Amino acid sequence: MQSSDNRPLNVLALCGSLRAASINAALLRAAARIAAPGADIEVADWLGRLPLFNPDLENVVDDRELPRAVKALHLAVDAADAILIASPEYAHGISGTIKNTLDWLVSFEPFIHKPVAVVNVSPRAHHADDALRETLRTMSAGLVGEASFAVELLGAHMDEDAMAASPAVADVVAQAIAALRAEIGRRASGDIPVFPLR
Repeated sequence: MQSSDNRPLNVLALCGSLRAASINAALLRAAARIAAPGADIEVADWLGRLPLFNPDLENVVDDRELPRAVKALHLAVDAADAILIASPEYAHGISGTIKNTLDWLVSFEPFIHKPVAVVNVSPRAHHADDALRETLRTMSAGLVGEASFAVELLGAHMDEDAMAASPAVADVVAQAIAALRAEIGRRASGDIPVFPLR
């Protein structure tokens, strides 16, 4: 899974749940273990520190005036080759955590066309998955359909270690990383990126 320049793929993972026992967070941590060393997945476990989105806080002359957590988010997104998002479904919608995170990225230019993969740990929870993809499309994110996947983990009673040892999880993570790397390679070669929505 190494890139042509032998540099690990730098992936920022965003979790839409703040629960300590979050299945989504456990999957992202397991994915980081599975993908290494070919991909370096950083799980942003500090999204709960983001203030509620407020355009008055965003519209500053100097980026140094932004709230510290927002600056950290912007720096992490800018440095990432790709984004991996896992979020639960709350009341047939996306979680407030991931919506607030994305709101802080709406006007952040480095997020535009950034390759993004979406993970759904409960395929039955399609309302949030559909809504998240629509939000990302509206934001002009580079949603990579081949890198986005659903894996049935809700009710499977698997912790992070079990997920990391699961051949099924390892397979979908490997496919997602390979698809993200291929999309980045197409962009680097000058091909017009096509981001299919699925």
